[in-house]
Amino acid sequence: MTSILTSLHRLLRVLSTVALWLSAAGLVAMTAAVAWQVFGRYVLNDTPSWTEPISLLLMSWFILLGAAVGVRENFHLGLDIVRFFAPDRMARFMDGISLVAITGFGIAMAWFGLTLVVGTWSATIPVLGIPGGIDYLPLVVGGGLIALFAVERLVGMIAHPREDIVAAKTAADLEAH
Repeated sequence: MTSILTSLHRLLRVLSTVALWLSAAGLVAMTAAVAWQVFGRYVLNDTPSWTEPISLLLMSWFILLGAAVGVRENFHLGLDIVRFFAPDRMARFMDGISLVAITGFGIAMAWFGLTLVVGTWSATIPVLGIPGGIDYLPLVVGGGLIALFAVERLVGMIAHPREDIVAAKTAADLEAH
């Protein structure tokens, strides 16, 4: 069982790294699109119409992929003051409840995002000429990854009650990045 968890952990680490790189690439691409928009507006006096919808789409991708990586690496938003002063058992219980809530949130985001994708797929984004449902795909992928990474942390917390195997940085994790 431990070898299966280790293999899944490695696979999810690769998936997390890919998501992080895609998020970074999206941020760079969005910055380039906005720069082109500003250049077009103020230098060429001809604002490109495609830059704003592309920027918004890229922003959705890099925010939600980055949020999923944040869940896996335990960088997500949290209020730790109560947890910090709680006894160890209570703090772990609070961590478990938090991970279950994050999993539920990710599943709901993916499910309702899929509903939006299906419901708007037949519409077309006018400037880009692509299906409108593409605007909501980041919700599906990001929500799915958020749920997956939260479950990974929850399983790691249950399998290794003394440590958080995902959030803890080992020499092997640092070498892999």
